[in-house]
Amino acid sequence: QVQLVESGGGSVQAGGSLRLSCALSGPTYRSSCMGWFRQAPGKEREGVAVIYAHSGNTYYYDSVKGRFTISQDNAKNTLYLEMNSLKPEDTAMYYCAAQIGGDVRWYPPRVVDFNCWGQGTQVTVSS
Repeated sequence: QVQLVESGGGSVQAGGSLRLSCALSGPTYRSSCMGWFRQAPGKEREGVAVIYAHSGNTYYYDSVKGRFTISQDNAKNTLYLEMNSLKPEDTAMYYCAAQIGGDVRWYPPRVVDFNCWGQGTQVTVSS
């Protein structure tokens, strides 16, 4: 069973940076796509960035394009999210997710396309 554990969240002022990490354990070779999602209080969970495990291709959702970078270190079984130029509206719980055992056929990927989730890490950006 694949397990995901996020870390790296915290509080930062607007314009600052943070790097989130997601440690993967278990049969990670079964993952076809991994990504970062976020959920602010009272709002639906939304996509941030995804990376296709085998090709390394990435997709960024509109709200973070040009500011965030997703990457993976296969040797360390770790997924990263580098967040720059943070804004107060980036404040949310950030979740790492993976599709295990199947393919993500929807483009861009949706929340429901992922079947394995971490517990989340809080990011708070103050103005």
